[in-house]
Amino acid sequence: MIERDFISRMKKEFQIKEYLRENLKGVGLSHSKIQRTPLGEKIVIYASRPGLVIGGGGANIKKLTEDLKNEFSLENPQIEISEIQNENLVAAAIAEKIAISLEKYGTMRFKGIGHKVMTDALAAGALGIEILISGKIPSARAKTWRFYQGYIKKCGDAAVSIVDTAYAIANLKSGIVGIKVSIMPPGVRLPDDIRFRPDAATVEEVKEEESKEAEAEIKTAVEETKETSKEDKTKKKAAKKKAEEPESKEAKPKKARAAKKKEGKE
Repeated sequence: MIERDFISRMKKEFQIKEYLRENLKGVGLSHSKIQRTPLGEKIVIYASRPGLVIGGGGANIKKLTEDLKNEFSLENPQIEISEIQNENLVAAAIAEKIAISLEKYGTMRFKGIGHKVMTDALAAGALGIEILISGKIPSARAKTWRFYQGYIKKCGDAAVSIVDTAYAIANLKSGIVGIKVSIMPPGVRLPDDIRFRPDAATVEEVKEEESKEAEAEIKTAVEETKETSKEDKTKKKAAKKKAEEPESKEAKPKKARAAKKKEGKE
């Protein structure tokens, strides 16, 4: 069945993406794409530090291709690496950075880590950012700390299609800490963003004398139209009255005489 093939293919792609996310930690992985070509499967990896993905002499990328071939029974996987322009505008890279910092410095410096990441994202041009860190931070009781700044959409289609959202996990001594990062990227045109075109028609101010003359002309034109409409109404009323009036007394005997003449001729 076509449906089963489609579902199995999508499931396989999802498993490959999860495998890459688990094995490529610390490289600033943003996302990955899988394309099917006549030569085989082409896997494009978007990362902020591509040198760590390739490794010395290409050792890491060779090992990764072999693992993908054996794990998911791929015929000829071809891995392509693309570098991210600015990692401070990618939610996945920021979430991974926060998780690594928490594992390195502990929970006592989580506020400094959150504020630093937030300022870096806004300095890079982001319209808004929101960071949620939930877990046993800094005490033994679980809490959710929220860092936010700027403008970010929380509902509607823009929150799904425009806002970049990513999740990460930090394994600490106190337990697992969850991280959620949402970024409003720069250069986004929102539905409620209304701008005036520079080539639009400009409105010029009219002097008082010209405005008075224009008002007088409009008044005269309105009065003329009213007079013409009144004359038309009176004419129509007169025509209706003539049509509704009964025949005059003089017209009745004339008709009777004409009828008698016709009868006498016959």
